[in-house]
Amino acid sequence: MSVFFVLLRRELASYFFSLTGYVVIAAITFLTGAAFEQLISGLVSDSSAVPLTQIFFMSFYFWMILLLTPPVITMRLFALEKSSGTYETLMTAPVGDLEVVAAKFAAAFLFYLTMWLPLLAGLFLVAHFTNEAGALDLGTLGGMVLGIVLAGGFFLSFGCLASAVSHTQMVAAMFSLAFGIVQFTVAYWVKSLPLTDTWQSQLWSCLNLFDQITDFSRGTVDTRALIFYLSATFLFLFLTLRVVEIRRWK
Repeated sequence: MSVFFVLLRRELASYFFSLTGYVVIAAITFLTGAAFEQLISGLVSDSSAVPLTQIFFMSFYFWMILLLTPPVITMRLFALEKSSGTYETLMTAPVGDLEVVAAKFAAAFLFYLTMWLPLLAGLFLVAHFTNEAGALDLGTLGGMVLGIVLAGGFFLSFGCLASAVSHTQMVAAMFSLAFGIVQFTVAYWVKSLPLTDTWQSQLWSCLNLFDQITDFSRGTVDTRALIFYLSATFLFLFLTLRVVEIRRWK
């Protein structure tokens, strides 16, 4: 376990002691601020019956953040090690493959959660100054956080896999971005399908990111979405582990 924390500290330092990490946080803060400027302008002109979290999750800025940041965060995890020549050193060190994958994913995930802190501050500020009673409660706030955590883990885990199979950061970022665009496109297509009781319809509904995020923003937790996100995240991390194990024995 001590090896894991040493690797985790090393990976976190690459985010928080580099210019790239703060550029990402600054960009996310700017996009979040733009989203809240749009949100406040809408509330000034007309009241809203939906929670603040749902208004934010329905905005273009949220989906831009969700689709663009995971490729940027994860592209360096393994690809940078390979391009800089430190990957072989890491693989020959007395560390386990599971510890390497877990530490890299945990660092990316912690950085991902950190970049969302301005969102919480903005929500509390809007809820404090708005005249809407119950504009923000613990149920919707908890659902929003859970949705951000699950969706982030899903996209970050695939980003880890993309970085593990790529030799350059640009290729890893393109793979991860293409995956996010495909998921977004599939969700848009599934949303237009009629909902039935057939198993095919229920299966496709697992890929409907729009409705899942909307439910989370309302404070509603669907166990099907919970199982889907957790299963897919662990699947991508398992595949990443297998890729690292194969490369170690080449």
